[in-house]
Amino acid sequence: MASWVVSECSLRPFTAVKIHHKPRPSLPSNTINAFKFKPLPCSAFKVPTLWSKGRNLGGLGLLNVSAPLKVTITSEEDKGKEESTTDGVNNGEFDPGAAPPFKLSDIKAAIPKHCWVKDPWRSMSYVVRDVVVVFGLAAVAAYFKNWFVWPLYWIAQGTMFWALFVLGHDCVAGHLLHSSILVPYHGWRISHRTHHQNHGHVENDESWHPLSEKIYKSLDNATRLLRFTLPFPMLAYPIYLWSRSPGKKGSHFHPDSDLFVPNERKDIITSTACWTAMVGLLAYLSFAMGPMPLLKLYGIPYAIFVMWLDLVTYLHHHGHDEKLPWYRGKEWSYLRGGLTTLDRDYGWINNIHHDIGTHVIHHLFPQIPHYHLIEATEAAKPVLGKYYREPKKSGPLPFYLLGILIKSMRKDHYVSDIGDVVYYQTDPQLYGTNK
Repeated sequence: MASWVVSECSLRPFTAVKIHHKPRPSLPSNTINAFKFKPLPCSAFKVPTLWSKGRNLGGLGLLNVSAPLKVTITSEEDKGKEESTTDGVNNGEFDPGAAPPFKLSDIKAAIPKHCWVKDPWRSMSYVVRDVVVVFGLAAVAAYFKNWFVWPLYWIAQGTMFWALFVLGHDCVAGHLLHSSILVPYHGWRISHRTHHQNHGHVENDESWHPLSEKIYKSLDNATRLLRFTLPFPMLAYPIYLWSRSPGKKGSHFHPDSDLFVPNERKDIITSTACWTAMVGLLAYLSFAMGPMPLLKLYGIPYAIFVMWLDLVTYLHHHGHDEKLPWYRGKEWSYLRGGLTTLDRDYGWINNIHHDIGTHVIHHLFPQIPHYHLIEATEAAKPVLGKYYREPKKSGPLPFYLLGILIKSMRKDHYVSDIGDVVYYQTDPQLYGTNK
């Protein structure tokens, strides 16, 4: 049954379209034979009052549907459940691009109620813990000042900078934490909200979304090679903050950027001012203690933090053994886009960076605090079924992720310009081969 549902974010269609396909280079939007339609009597369609009165809805079929950051499940949404008789199985094989047989409210109902409750004191205890560790590591490194300690300090402190970023990601003292590691809090917060609201969408997603074939081929050879040759992609975050991804314009520091709306201008000015103050503090410390001590105490750990950020962000949306779909147009929905994200196991690092590896539930319900994500994920697994991809278990340190990263960088280059359900394709000539 098809019906129109008004939700908190927009007017959303729910349709009985069944998608039966296997991963392929492209799926044209106008390929009628790729779909099977279930004939319905006219009485099966519920037309909303807004439509029947002929009001201008801004091109109803072209609305960019995006769920709010705080996902609200309504009874009207329940009425619009997408029907699926295949459970994502086509000819005996699971199709990750098929519409799931469950809805967002089914997942939410499976998660215990206490998982949604934020405890401010518990949240602040993690902030205090991490800040104490950061200053403690710096004190130890400054005290010993030898080349046996420095490499260990750089890795440990860079990881702790990353942990601070994750806490700021949960909006716990976010402005202070993010400014201390040279992240413009509000600029990043708003673009990250866009990432959550449009996850899995080819054009509207932010941060490591796929390049379309047209944009990919418009890049010069050096840019293509740098983008997919390690370690350069793992140092991309500062560049992204200044100029976003290829094919997009704007800056996280500029209040008039395409990323922001006019009423967010003051927030961006505030964040940029805080970032500038931190740069000024680092410049002062460079004169006061010398550039080399500052490089060893702050500069190199900052680079390690950036590598962590790019690694984790990339691998939560890339690198699975089976190709996962990206969507555009009418095939995208908040639920289907969120189901393309991946959980990762980081071994001992899981606790240090606050279980950010439990990424699927975090993307679907970002209001769940990080200390409840593991329990919420376990509760949701029976509902998600094969749409949840169990992460490979890590040893104490997640070295196995480097192999996954290298493999993905060599294979996942761009997606087709056409089609509403697309998969990554490989440029066989990128590295000078024709494999």
